[in-house]
Amino acid sequence: MPSFNPSISLKTMAFQKIISVFPLQVLLVLLALDSSNAQKLKVGFYCKTCPDLEAIVSRTTHQYISRAPTLAAPILRMHFHDCFVRGCDGSVLLNSTPNSQAEKGAVPNQSLRGFDVIDAVKSAVEKKCPGVVSCADILALVTRDAVKMVHGSFWEVPTGRRDGRVSLASEANRGLPPPFANITQLKALFAAKGLSAKDLAVLSGGHTIGTSHCPSFTNRLYNFTGKGDTDPKLDKNYIAQLKTKCKPGDTTSRVEMDPGSFKTFDEDYYTLVAKRRGLFQSDSALLDDTETKAYVTKQATNRGSTFLTDFGVSMVNMGNIGVLTGNNGEIRKHCAFVN
Repeated sequence: MPSFNPSISLKTMAFQKIISVFPLQVLLVLLALDSSNAQKLKVGFYCKTCPDLEAIVSRTTHQYISRAPTLAAPILRMHFHDCFVRGCDGSVLLNSTPNSQAEKGAVPNQSLRGFDVIDAVKSAVEKKCPGVVSCADILALVTRDAVKMVHGSFWEVPTGRRDGRVSLASEANRGLPPPFANITQLKALFAAKGLSAKDLAVLSGGHTIGTSHCPSFTNRLYNFTGKGDTDPKLDKNYIAQLKTKCKPGDTTSRVEMDPGSFKTFDEDYYTLVAKRRGLFQSDSALLDDTETKAYVTKQATNRGSTFLTDFGVSMVNMGNIGVLTGNNGEIRKHCAFVN
């Protein structure tokens, strides 16, 4: 989550160049245009049409995450990337066509993983309830179950989303919060989606799981202002540790975002940020705002006494972004293709 990237793309620096040519005001207009107030979702939307839905999703998700718990992080990231572009409509799941590059082809999405999990769950659901449950809802449910399996929150997922028919890489390149964003940019990007500063601070906690490729943060280690310097907001001892793992020009090595517990969904992220050990500039940025800093301090001091509960609430808030309901969109037969 902000960067909201439990597994950052190898090409983040190229993404930075793409973002930099779009003034923030233009980005906000584009974001506002796709942030629609749709009909209300509800828990148990499929209780009559597919009563075994959540059991099917849970069982199939468990088969994958139990074997590869590190998939929880990229699936969480996938859900975030879906919701921040065209709303939570499953558009991130669509494949590119000969005439159009889909969101999967966007720079920040090229390292997404876990599509096979979503496809497997969709296939299992289709066998029981053909043509009933959207891919957008399946992604939301799988995300919740995957997070829970790595000791994270459990929250009731309101459903009733329908799937979009449009997926454009250009929109993903423009609309996703980058890991080098400052607090002003982050708050504006979230506000444009109807999310608060608290949601920003809470959803940033998703960085408690997952890893990142070196290019997403090595400018903080070697050339922060273009003068061969380091980021003064990053702890010097942490810089020294990171330099042993990411040499200049290293594009393949990965670093744990929450060292020591990157496979466990816990509150340690906030302890690290409070100690100026947040891996990304977007993590450090939380200390540059009164409200987000207060949240970081509270979780770090109280050992995350409210984080898991707060995370579920903010995930529901995020899951409401720009949803298609009623007669809008469609229920895809296969998540990677429109009907």
